[in-house]
Amino acid sequence: MRKKESPLAAASVEIPRVIHPTAIIDPKATIGANVSIGPYCVIGSDVELGDGCVLHSHVILGGPSRIGRDNQFFPFAAVGGKSQDLKYEGEPTCLEIGDRNVFRENATVHRGTHAHTPTRIGSDNLFLCYSHVAHDCQVGSHVILSNNGTLGGHVEVEDHAIISGLAAVHQFCRIGCHSIIGGCAKVTQDVPPYMIIDGNPAVTRGLNLVGLQRRGFTGEDIKALKAAYKKLFLKKDANLATALSSLKADRPANHEPVRHLIDFIEGSKRGVAR
Repeated sequence: MRKKESPLAAASVEIPRVIHPTAIIDPKATIGANVSIGPYCVIGSDVELGDGCVLHSHVILGGPSRIGRDNQFFPFAAVGGKSQDLKYEGEPTCLEIGDRNVFRENATVHRGTHAHTPTRIGSDNLFLCYSHVAHDCQVGSHVILSNNGTLGGHVEVEDHAIISGLAAVHQFCRIGCHSIIGGCAKVTQDVPPYMIIDGNPAVTRGLNLVGLQRRGFTGEDIKALKAAYKKLFLKKDANLATALSSLKADRPANHEPVRHLIDFIEGSKRGVAR
């Protein structure tokens, strides 16, 4: 009787790379194991493509780029192109991407403008059709950039943020964790963590209550964030520095999410959307 193989033994068998004959791969590119590269894809020089990545078809990857494991690229995604910044002078710059990201049709991501400022993307992000990540952006993990969502250059996005369709974020803005930006919003100032913002120009509309509940925030933390929201954002004509001082002396400031909110606002250079 034939001995049945364990699932672990089967999982350890390396699946060969599948590369369509119409794909063009630069000799200086490094391709990992178990990779699938579909028809008419182009992979440029100095691209490092991690194990298990899938390029469905007509994908362009430019370099230098370091791309982690199990990322998916759908047709006409163009990732790793040179910076659109007019200050870019052609020097080698870099893009760094983590693991398990999905880049849907026509998504674009550009490398940094200078060698010391690579564009960075974390892991487990979803970039929907026609979304754009510009030069020098720093994107965390578990971020969703919806259709036609646009990040200008040097934008920083913390974990679990959602940028809705057709929203545009100005250069050098920061997007706080667990925040959500409404569709067609014009973002010209920093988006505070845990909040919903919307409008043109975008302003804070409320606490992202549903998102926080879905991600397992405790009732006490949510209660503290509600109190912080009322103090900082309900009275938009009130002095923000005074409201921050009052909040720091109050009980909600003992909760880690509220401390992060305070630190984020105090670290803002463009001001926050209120």
